[in-house]
Amino acid sequence: MWRRAGPICLHLSGIAGRRVRRPPQPPAPTATCSTSAFASSSFHHNLGTFLDSIRVPPSRSLSNQAGGDGSIGGECWSCGAKGAFLSCGSCRSVQPVDPAVDYFRIFGLDRGYDVKDTNLEGKYKDWQKKLHPDLVHSKSEKERDFAAGQSALVIEAYRTLSKPLPRALYLLQLEGIHVDEEKTINDPELLMEMMEIREAVSEAGDSETLKKIQSQMKRKLETWSKAFQEAFDKRDFDGAVEATQRMRYYERAMEETVKKL
Repeated sequence: MWRRAGPICLHLSGIAGRRVRRPPQPPAPTATCSTSAFASSSFHHNLGTFLDSIRVPPSRSLSNQAGGDGSIGGECWSCGAKGAFLSCGSCRSVQPVDPAVDYFRIFGLDRGYDVKDTNLEGKYKDWQKKLHPDLVHSKSEKERDFAAGQSALVIEAYRTLSKPLPRALYLLQLEGIHVDEEKTINDPELLMEMMEIREAVSEAGDSETLKKIQSQMKRKLETWSKAFQEAFDKRDFDGAVEATQRMRYYERAMEETVKKL
């Protein structure tokens, strides 16, 4: 089972004037928290359908796109050059989509939760300069289709790796672990905590109060992000899944404050 979580109660007495219990510190949780699917891109009208078609089942091992000589990439379909990855470095032809490509490889990163590369956005833009369908409009229909697919794949990879929660869920997926993103919360204390947070946000009369709540949520999100990394590094996948559930929970709480700011 990968769906255990536990009671946490947010301390909002200093913000909303209500007396509530102080939350225990991780990693003690045992209840289930829901998560939600990533938003689809407005870049391509059928991107959602495409991404569904390339998602890899949890039991499948994602490839590193390594060629027989150990290099990243394969043989270019157009010119036959070796090491063609997403696009060919020799003839610049866009390559067919490999649904099993490792997102970390797309950006030249070591697989891991702690992404130290501060130029992830720059690498994403570099790929789009090579793969965006508008840039290959004069090419064959086949290559235009390749470009649409590769561009969508890079968008999905960037969105996944650029934020802690989707990156954590992706790492679990690579380990064959699927986190049920539609599972509803069934723990009374968690439900009470959610209501208290929403009420505190609703009753907040100024931006300063909302920012205090947001700051508190951010600290809790960071705490559970660290808990995920520690659990994942130890291959404690129960603890890692629990951490992602809490991360999603506090991420949603932060979104509530942003809507009202």
